[in-house]
This record gives sequence, structure tokens and C-alpha cells, in this order.
Amino acid sequence: MKAIMKVAAGVGNVEVCDIPEPIPDTGQVKMKVHAAGLCGTDLLIYQDKFKSVPPVVLGHEIAGEVIEVGKDVSESLLGTRVTPEPLIQTCPSDHPLQNEHSHHGRDQHLIGSTAPGGFAEYLVVPAQNLHHIPEHISYREGALIEPLACVIQSVLLTYTTVRAGDLVVITGPGPIGLLTLQILKACQATVVMVGTRDDSYRLSVADNLGADYVVTSETRDLPALVQDVSMLGLGADMVYECSGSNQAAQQLLGLVRYRGSYVQMGYFGKSIHWDLDQVRSKELIVTGRNGSTPASWTRARRLLSNGTVKMNPLLTHDFTLSQWDDAINMVNQKRTVKALFRPQYHQEQSIDSSFH
Repeated sequence: MKAIMKVAAGVGNVEVCDIPEPIPDTGQVKMKVHAAGLCGTDLLIYQDKFKSVPPVVLGHEIAGEVIEVGKDVSESLLGTRVTPEPLIQTCPSDHPLQNEHSHHGRDQHLIGSTAPGGFAEYLVVPAQNLHHIPEHISYREGALIEPLACVIQSVLLTYTTVRAGDLVVITGPGPIGLLTLQILKACQATVVMVGTRDDSYRLSVADNLGADYVVTSETRDLPALVQDVSMLGLGADMVYECSGSNQAAQQLLGLVRYRGSYVQMGYFGKSIHWDLDQVRSKELIVTGRNGSTPASWTRARRLLSNGTVKMNPLLTHDFTLSQWDDAINMVNQKRTVKALFRPQYHQEQSIDSSFH
């Protein structure tokens, strides 16, 4: 079968390879992969800024169909439409704290970086990692349940709580930022979405998804806007950094109000300069997001199923596995919102990689 693999450590070293189809072991299922999202994490692995164990198949935002089950797995799963949680626990803990925060356990692997991922025609995963995709949700939408679960973990299930009427600033109108926008609007917050000139298309998507203010940071006085629209001119109640930009992280410290909240969602891939004196003087609550939990997956499926979150505006381009270079170039140039690989399509088949 074809697969996109990180074949060796270092920058680059990602190739489209022919490898044997996997066989499910005890407790596992074999999936036919119908859609897999190209995530920022995959780009960081390409850049050698995120841990991976090559050779390994990339891709952790996955949707597909169960076509084979291993020993001790019910055959009732055959034919079901599923998406897997990417974290594989190799040694479950009896410690209640580790179970509550299972995405931070020591004995674990991550699909697409330290375990085979979904940029392949077929994938083997533990049956216990599966979540069913409702029939009215497409495989393309189902592939984004994983990033939606991560956003829900950060916005709804963390130490900070958004309230109706809060003024919130988001930097970074990529897939994570646009999903964060939708959750915050569902909570009846007033949202300012910030991007750069290169984000013009993505900012137009944010506008269509209900952002109250859409700002290009180079062309508008963002501090003046936040002061004008905030309560008593005090600043934003909460800020979400979704771009992984040092400049954006520093800018948000100046926009958040006294005793407001700062949430880090973007990944920098390096150490950054950050003014902790502002954290101290403003008495800020600062937290971050790393992964998801089963509770956030349950909410993600529910909010997608009932239409609270809309995926289709984000799903702009489809690619075959052989089009890896085209996909990564388009994402790097911000000419897409979310690129999807469709592993069941091959180069000789026609697949429209334009806007859907």
C-alpha cells in the first residue's frame, strides 16, 4: 500500500513509500482510511521540530471504516465508520490522577509520530481508541473531530471558562483558530480574530463563521480596537494564541485585561521571549492546551453532529497520497485552510484539489 512516511531524522526526509498492509493484532482493528487531515504537527515533524520515531507513517487526524478485527474484538465493529483517538496507552495506570489526565501518561505512543499514522491506505489501531462517526457526518468532516476535541479541551474543559459577553481575541485563523472561534461564538462571546496579510483567505472564512471583528495586524490598530470594544476600555477578558508566533504571543499580553486569561494553543517548536512581568503585574491566569481527553471527544462528536460546529468551510482541498509535495507547499503558502489526504484515491484517478 502507499503511505507518506518520515523515513529518517532531520529536516525533510518525508517520502511517499510502498509498504505492506498492516495486520491487526489482539485488541486491534484494521481501518480503510477514507480521509486524513494534514496538521501543523505533521509540518513540525517534517521540519524536525516535533518528536517522531522514523521510519513512521505520518497523520493523526483520521476517519475511515473498520474492515478487519483482531482477536478479542467484536465483529460487530466490521463496517462501522470511525475515527481514532491518536494517543495509544501501552501500560494503563491505576493512579487516578494519570487516568484523569490520560494524555500526559508516560507509557504511550502517538499515532502519526511514534506509531504508524493515517497517511496510508490502511491503518491498524486499538479498538478502544475508536469513536463512531454519525451517519450524516462525512468522512472528510469526521477527520477533523480530533482537532475539534483538542479545541474543546482547551476552551471548555480547562482552568479558564469563557462566559457569555466576554471579549476574546484569537491570533491565528488556521484550522485550530477557526474551530476555537466557533466554540467561543457558541458560548456567546464577542470574538476578535487576528491574522496577517498572508491570512486574507482564512480571515474571510473567519468573517463568514461569525467573528465579530476580523483584523489584519499590519493594517489596523489592534490595541485601539480592543480598548474601544472592551468593557470600560480595560482590554480582552480572554486571549487565545493559535498561531505559534512569538510576536502574537507577546502582543496578546498587551491586549488582555487585568486578571484576564491567556491560553496558549499554538506550538512554537522552540523557546521564545515572553514578558513574564506582564503576567505578574496583571495577575493573569495562563494555561495551555496539549491534546484531548475522552470527555472532549464526546463533546466534539455532539457539537459536530448537532451543527454547532461547521467543518465544511474549513475543508478546502483534497489530495492523493502521491500529492504530498503539492499539499505541503499549499499549506506553507496559506493557500488553504485544511488540506485532506484521500488515501483511497490514486494518482491516476481524478481528484479535485480545489475549493470544495
